[in-house]
Amino acid sequence: MATFISVPLKKSSEVDLVKPLSKFVTATYPAAEEQADYIRSVEELNKLRKSALGRPLDKHESSLEILLRYYDQLCAVEPKFPFSENQLCLTFTWKDAFDKGSLFGGSVKLALASLGYEKTCVLFNGAALASQIASEQNLDSDEGLKAAAKYYQLASGAFGHIKDTVLSALNREPTMDISPETVGTLSLIMLAQAQEVFFLKATSDKMKDAIIAKLANQTADFYGDAFKQCQYKENLPKEVLPVLSAKHCIMQANAELHQSLLAKQKKRFGEEIARLQHATELVKTVASRYDEYVSVKDLSDKISRALTAAKKDNDFIYHDRVPEVKDLEHIGKAALVKATTITPPLSAKFTDLFEKMVPMAVQQSMSVYSQRKAETVNRLVGTMREATNLCNGVLASLNLPAALEDLSGDSIPQSIVEKARAIVQQGGLQSIEQLIRDLPELLTRNREILEESLKMLGDEESTDSELRSKFSQRWNRTPSGDLYKPLRAEGGNFRSVLDKAVQADQVVRERYNTHCEMIALLCKPEAELTAAIPSANPVKTLQGSEVVSVLRSQLAQLEEVKKEREGLEVEIKGVTFDMSSSFLTALAQDGAINEEALSMSQLDQSYGSYSQRVQASLRSQEELLGKVQASHQEFSKLKKSNSEANDREEVLKKLASAHDSYVEITSNLREGTKFYNDLTEILLKFQNKCSDIIFARKTERDELLKDLQQSIAREPSAPSFNVPAYQTNPAPTAADPTPAPRTVFQPQQPQVKAQPPQRPPPPAFTPQAASAPGNPPDNQPQPGNPPPMAPPSQAQGPPYPTYQGYPGYAYQMPMGYNPYAAYGQYNMPPAMQPNMQPYVPYQQAPAPGQGGFPGTPPTQQHPYTYQQQPQHPPHQPYYPQQ
Repeated sequence: MATFISVPLKKSSEVDLVKPLSKFVTATYPAAEEQADYIRSVEELNKLRKSALGRPLDKHESSLEILLRYYDQLCAVEPKFPFSENQLCLTFTWKDAFDKGSLFGGSVKLALASLGYEKTCVLFNGAALASQIASEQNLDSDEGLKAAAKYYQLASGAFGHIKDTVLSALNREPTMDISPETVGTLSLIMLAQAQEVFFLKATSDKMKDAIIAKLANQTADFYGDAFKQCQYKENLPKEVLPVLSAKHCIMQANAELHQSLLAKQKKRFGEEIARLQHATELVKTVASRYDEYVSVKDLSDKISRALTAAKKDNDFIYHDRVPEVKDLEHIGKAALVKATTITPPLSAKFTDLFEKMVPMAVQQSMSVYSQRKAETVNRLVGTMREATNLCNGVLASLNLPAALEDLSGDSIPQSIVEKARAIVQQGGLQSIEQLIRDLPELLTRNREILEESLKMLGDEESTDSELRSKFSQRWNRTPSGDLYKPLRAEGGNFRSVLDKAVQADQVVRERYNTHCEMIALLCKPEAELTAAIPSANPVKTLQGSEVVSVLRSQLAQLEEVKKEREGLEVEIKGVTFDMSSSFLTALAQDGAINEEALSMSQLDQSYGSYSQRVQASLRSQEELLGKVQASHQEFSKLKKSNSEANDREEVLKKLASAHDSYVEITSNLREGTKFYNDLTEILLKFQNKCSDIIFARKTERDELLKDLQQSIAREPSAPSFNVPAYQTNPAPTAADPTPAPRTVFQPQQPQVKAQPPQRPPPPAFTPQAASAPGNPPDNQPQPGNPPPMAPPSQAQGPPYPTYQGYPGYAYQMPMGYNPYAAYGQYNMPPAMQPNMQPYVPYQQAPAPGQGGFPGTPPTQQHPYTYQQQPQHPPHQPYYPQQ
């Protein structure tokens, strides 16, 4: 009786986790020590998958532990890597657990680039293995009963969890074995079996009959619910339905048996007999219909003995009236089982291999925070640099401090000499021209990488479109055009960045062309520089004036302001704060991260004081520049202006401006070179991302093409057609079985295991039949036909369930086979050949009023016409007789 249903495992194809995950780790975590730790963890994860899925698993708790540990690790790693079709693309292929495949087509399988799909299938295998372990337990011991109940409830909870999450995890139609309907049915079956284990435990512990009856009745209800869900699942094994139907009847019979014992204790002898009679009918139904699946001999004998004794006592002693079954009081129910809640970690030995790695939500928040921080730093530093450039421009327009140093009128001002020396030390024109020549090469390299990446996407997208138009609805994967939208948007952003960079390069080049003549003059030796500057009348009388002293003091204050800004810039760039702890805390508390609010709060706290200092520096510079301009006007009035002095002052202004432009252009060109080099690394990562997803799509495309070829091979080569009625045998009618009362199943016509038809008898005829063919009288029995047999009696009980049984036999005679070849015209004794008629195959029904063919068989036999030969014994039948 102890027949339990277990679920087969799904099979998976091998997947290399090391290469794609290691590539992501290398690109995301540049620190060598951190990177090495994560790569070792990736290798351990790959080994764990091979242990859980790459080999046959024993029906033991240790094997289940490996499966559950891999499932827990998948749950832990899911938020830490960007698993998706257009980022970190890993394609997992799984076969249908219940599909056995065909000779040419293979089994049904599904390949998806989804970690949720992998988690679902691994959890399915965990539930299936738990059901197998439970079915292997020794139910004669308490330890075995406890373990079986535990694993059945775990399997029920796992299947139920898949039912609730599979559609959201896959975002497409799953295979039949993990569809919500199938796993929901399996969850009910496992729960019913867990309840049955509690019934067996109560029976072995000899608990009160009232409790046992309630447990058995609840078990019968669970099996009934499972049967209702299961009868429309064509993909489940064919033995599931009859086992569920039999278990429902058996549990009802057990409930009635123990309730009868309770009625006997209460002196309700008529009720006792009625319940035992109903139990007898139930076990007879199981014995007659499901004997090949479940044995009820012991239970049947026990009920039979109890019924015989109860009837004997009632007939001779009590004479209590036996009520109808429908009038009996309903038996109570007691559910002691509950599906296990699936909350990772499920494994007791689980340790996260990537414990130090922060989740992707935190990584993304950190990335956005870094951008916000960089924008804040660039804004503050840019503001200070703009102010410094403005100050330098104003001073250059006033020819300061060169005008104060050029009081002699014939020597080079010391500031001009220092600026010329600084330009020569930085490489002069050669350095700046080399930087300008390098920019186009860097730009071209970046454009080539970007265009090649986008071209790969376009080629794969066109291939996908061609296959989609060819296979139409069968090409049921995500369109490449939809999948590549984020990548194309990212590529468009890169193209826009390059276009803006080209414009910026042109601005720098034009500025260099404007000042290159003066920059070249500053690069010449001091004697040539002195000769190139016009001389003017000396103004030595101004050397001791108060205006010159005030101007020099104000210029010194401006230099101090600029030095303070340089130090402030270093401080601003050096500010660091680890936001990961704040983001992790928010994720743990709220389940989500409000990145903008947290980042802005921290940035205001970190850079608020620096922003105030920058503004103070700007106000101080503005005030000093106003004073410098006023003092310079007084200085200009004291100077004797003439054309030579004006020419000299104009050249000195251009030289000072050329120095400032050289410094700024050099800085811009170096920043541009660094920008292009950094962009090259980013574009290479983009190219690798594109190549990875295209490789994954190509693998998925090949798998899908293979599956389509197999499905096409399984399809029939021609449409189905209806067989003419005269070529088929009318099925014999049988009386419908009487359904038993109190059953949860709907009455349905049973599919009886049909017996093959008996072979027609050898043709026998008489000379009169040969000379005057015609139909025999209706009341004359046909020679060689067996007498009609009454249908076998069936015990009352639930109707046959509509499971995948055996359809009625409708065998045709084999083509080219003649079982009566030995009686042919040319193989018979010479004395009988004159009376033989040639064999005429049956082609159509006789015309109205015309007699039938000789030896017409009865309607139950195949409509062939044979001539009878009573002189010869019949051959052994072609089909085995039963």
